[in-house]
Order: sequence, then structure tokens, then C-alpha cells
Amino acid sequence: MTNTLPDTIEWRLETAPVPYRAALDEMTARNAAIAAGTARELVWLLEHPPVYTAGTSAAVDELLDPRFEVVEAGRGGRYTYHGPGQRVGYVLLDLKTRARDVRGFVHALEGWVIATLADFGVEGWRAPGRVGIWCRDIDGREAKIGAIGVRIRRWVTMHGFSVNLNPDLSHFGGIVPCGIEEFGVTSLARLGVRVDSATWDRALLARANDFLAALDVPCPPEAPR
Repeated sequence: MTNTLPDTIEWRLETAPVPYRAALDEMTARNAAIAAGTARELVWLLEHPPVYTAGTSAAVDELLDPRFEVVEAGRGGRYTYHGPGQRVGYVLLDLKTRARDVRGFVHALEGWVIATLADFGVEGWRAPGRVGIWCRDIDGREAKIGAIGVRIRRWVTMHGFSVNLNPDLSHFGGIVPCGIEEFGVTSLARLGVRVDSATWDRALLARANDFLAALDVPCPPEAPR
């Protein structure tokens, strides 16, 4: 692993919460600027105040208790929750300069998070038919620890991933997370691993070059469902 990151990408790490709507507006503008060749690519790590976001496949009956603001995100996927204690990574990259492979991009994002979780002793995995990052919860059942949701405009990516470090897991009770009722959500803290955002960011960025290299590798065939 190396901490030497390409300066063609802006690596932005926030220490204060960023309102979701403000982040969405900035992402939208940055996406257009990257596509136009007037701005660098961006990897943006942050947290939001509590908010529910609706993807393009969100179903109204999966919004159980709108106790927080609900924002249409424009990304793929269904309802998800963002809030304090959850680290979000927005990844705005120009796939025209890499493999034009949307599934490969998602696969690489998942791999980046899985590898970083392993650095903290947590085994994460992909689950066929269920986008996101899964692990074994304290009760032995499979649970979601990280979400993936992306949008591609003019081959420039938007949105990205979120990882539960130490959020209030009861806040997920207002929605059916990602439309999957039969599985719960968990966090590093629930698993007994205390990781603050700065420590998580350092570990994630230490694996960033592996993630970027994976974008140039064809995505393996999808496992049977």
C-alpha cells in the first residue's frame, strides 16, 4: 500500500458535517465540470446530518417513518440513510479515461471498501443480487455494513459508497434500507471495532491506488443468482 496519491484527483476530507442538499449540488456541478474538462476528478470523504435519500428505484412503501428530511438523490438504488458516524465517499471520476464499465466501477468500489474493512479485522463480502458490502453481525446473521449507490453522466461518476463506523443504527428503522427487508444493518462499533473518521480515511486512502488500478481491469463475470 502507498500513500502517494495522484494529483490529477482532488482528495477532499471533511471534518464538519456537510448538508446533503449542498453536497448534491456541488457534486452535480463538479460532475459537469469534469465532463467538460475544466475541473479535476474528485474523491470526497464526509459525513451528513441525518437524512434519508431516495434512489431512482425507491418505493414509497419502503419509507416507513420520515423522521428526517427525505431527498431525491438521482443515484441508482432505493432508500438509504446518512448521518453522523457514517463515513460517505463521493467518487467523481472520468471513466472515458479508464475502462467504460459501470459494473466494473461498482465492483471496484466494493473491493476498495472490503479491503479497508479487512485492515480493521472485519471480513466483508459481496452478495449476488444485493449491491453493497455485507459482513457477519454479532448475532451470526448476515448484515449490511456499507452501501453503494452511483450515477454516471457523460461517463463521469457521481455518488459512491457509505460505511457505518458508529452511527445510531435505530435511524435506519425509518426505511427499508436499500429495499432489503430480510437483512439488518450493522457497524464497526457494533462489531466491537472503534474507528474514528480520520483513522478510517487514512486506511481507505492507503488503498486508493489499488482501487484506481482496478478500474482498468475488466470486471469478472457476475456470479449466478
